[in-house]
Amino acid sequence: MQQTAHSDESPPGTPGTALPETLRTVELPEKTVHILGTAHVSQKSVEDVRSASEILRPDAICVELCSSRYQAIVHRDAWQKMNIFRVIRENKALFLLIQLILSVFYRKIAEKVGVQPGAEMIEAIHQAEAGQARLVLADRDVNVTLKRVWGYLGFWQKLKLLFQLLLSLFAQDDVDEDLIEELKNKDQLEVAMDSVAKSFPQVKKRLIDERDLYLAQKIREAPGPTVLAVVGAGHVQGILKHIHADRDIGPLLRLPPKSILPVVLKWAIPLVILGLIILGFFTGGTEHSVQSMAIWVLVNGTFSALAVLLALAHPLTVLSTFLAAPLTSLNPTIAAGWVAGLVQAWVKKPTVADVELLPTTVTSIKGFWLNPLSRILLVVVLANLGSSLGTFLAGSWIAARFF
Repeated sequence: MQQTAHSDESPPGTPGTALPETLRTVELPEKTVHILGTAHVSQKSVEDVRSASEILRPDAICVELCSSRYQAIVHRDAWQKMNIFRVIRENKALFLLIQLILSVFYRKIAEKVGVQPGAEMIEAIHQAEAGQARLVLADRDVNVTLKRVWGYLGFWQKLKLLFQLLLSLFAQDDVDEDLIEELKNKDQLEVAMDSVAKSFPQVKKRLIDERDLYLAQKIREAPGPTVLAVVGAGHVQGILKHIHADRDIGPLLRLPPKSILPVVLKWAIPLVILGLIILGFFTGGTEHSVQSMAIWVLVNGTFSALAVLLALAHPLTVLSTFLAAPLTSLNPTIAAGWVAGLVQAWVKKPTVADVELLPTTVTSIKGFWLNPLSRILLVVVLANLGSSLGTFLAGSWIAARFF
C-alpha cells in the first residue's frame, strides 16, 4: 500500500517492532490515530489486530461495524427468535430472504478459506474487552446505507440490482479465487453489490464514499489520546483523505425522500382496472364486463398460484393465493404475498428444529426450497411477483379489448 501525501503520517511501523505493515498513523490535535487496514477473509489480519492492540494499548478501538452488524456478530442465534408471522405482516420477507442468501454466501467463503468473514472485527471486539479499551462502532447503520443506495436508484436500476444480487449470491455454487481476492479489500456488502456499483456511480457514492467520510469522522471523535481503527483495506485511503477535517455527517444519515409515483401507481392501477370494467358494461354490455372480470380473476389468480407452486407451497396455500390475488391486487393495503405467507405459515408452521437447521440446510438450492421457514419467505416473495405480473398482463388484456 502506498504512503499517503500527508506529512504527519508515519511509516507503517518501525524496525524492531511487530506492528503490522498495513498500519497507518495520523497525528491529530490531542490524539494519535492508528488506522489498520485489514483483509476481511485473512487469518493474518486477525493476528495483525491482536499484535497492534497489544503493542499500542489504545484507549479506544474503532471497528467497521454498526450496531446492527455488531449485534449479529455477538448474538448469532438472535434470528432464531424471530416471529415469522410478524415478519410477513411488517413486509420484511424479502429483506430476510436476502439475509439468508448472504448467509449462504458467507458460509461458502468460510469453508473455502477457513476463516469466517469479519473474523478480524471479532478479534478487535475481544481485544477491546481484554484491554478495557472503549469500543467504538464507527460504521453507518447498514439499514441507512441500504436505504440510501436503494432510494436514489431508478425503477429499472432497482430491478437490475435485485436480479444481480440474487443471481450472484444464490446461483453461484462455488467461491472462486478472484472473489476471495476481492473480499480481501472489500466487505461482503460491497462485493455483493460491486457489479451494480460499476454500472451506477451513485451506488459507489452511497456504499463506499459516504462511508469513508462517516468512518473518518467517527474515528476522529473516538475518546482518548490513542485510537486504533480496524477497517477494511479498501477504506483506508478514503479515511486518510477525510480524517484531518471535522465534518458534519448528519446529512449522511438522512433517508432519501419517498417518491410519490409508487403511491400514485398503487392506487391508480386498481382504479383504472375497475374503471375499464365499468366502462365495458356501458359500451359492450353485461357480457363484455363479465368477460373482463373473468380475465382479471383467472390471469391474476393463475400467475400468483403458479408462482407459489414454484416454491412447493402447500395445496391450501396455492388455492388461497389463487382466490386472494385478484382481490388484493385491487386493494393497495393488502399484498398477495401476505395472504400466501400467512396461510403457508399456518398449515406448515416451522418447528424449532427447522429454525435451528436453517443455516446448514440453506447451503444448497434443494435445502433452501425444502426448509419450511425459507419456503415461507419464498412463498411471500413469489406470490407478490406473480400477482404483479398477473396484474400487468390482465390489465393490458382488458385495456386491449377496447381497441
